[in-house]
Order: sequence, then C-alpha cells, then structure tokens
Amino acid sequence: MSAYRASGALCLILIDYVRPLPEVDEQMAAHVAWLDAGFDQDAFLVAGRREPRTGGVIVARGTRAAVERVAATDPFVTSGVATATVVPFNASFAAGAIREWLQ
Repeated sequence: MSAYRASGALCLILIDYVRPLPEVDEQMAAHVAWLDAGFDQDAFLVAGRREPRTGGVIVARGTRAAVERVAATDPFVTSGVATATVVPFNASFAAGAIREWLQ
C-alpha cells in the first residue's frame, strides 16, 4: 500500500470575479474576515488568489452540500462581485502533513 494513501471529503471553491477589481476590493475586508472564520472553524485548509487576478481558490473540508452552504455566505458572493463554484473530490493520496488534516 502506498505511504501517501488518504481519505477525506474535500472541495475546491473556485471564486470568479464578475465585477471590476475596484468593486471587488471594496468587499475585501469582509471577505478576509469570512476566510478567517472559515480557518478558525477548520473548514478551510488553503486559500489564495488566482493568477492572473480573476478570482480565488479555496480548499475546503466537507461534502458538496455543506461547502456550498458556506460558499454562499462569502461576502464576495452575497455582494454580487463574484460567483463561487464548488468542485467536490475525495482525497485518495496526500502528503504527510495534509494526510493528518484529513483524519
């Protein structure tokens, strides 16, 4: 058996900006507070901007339905400056530190 085998329900949250960046930036403080809350609750594992700056990506724990509920509360989404697409996947392999997060 591979040393990298893992198991866990994860989702990517793909954020796409649909309004100009100045409008996105007006929501940034609220979005960062939302991210902080997600990390505090152990719902998010990694988050960051896309390059070029067209949105963001979040790796979240949980099922599609649960993560969709969380994504719908993102201030970027509720203000209408971005949309969020949730892509569920089951982790089959992971590096050591990440495997521990999936336990």
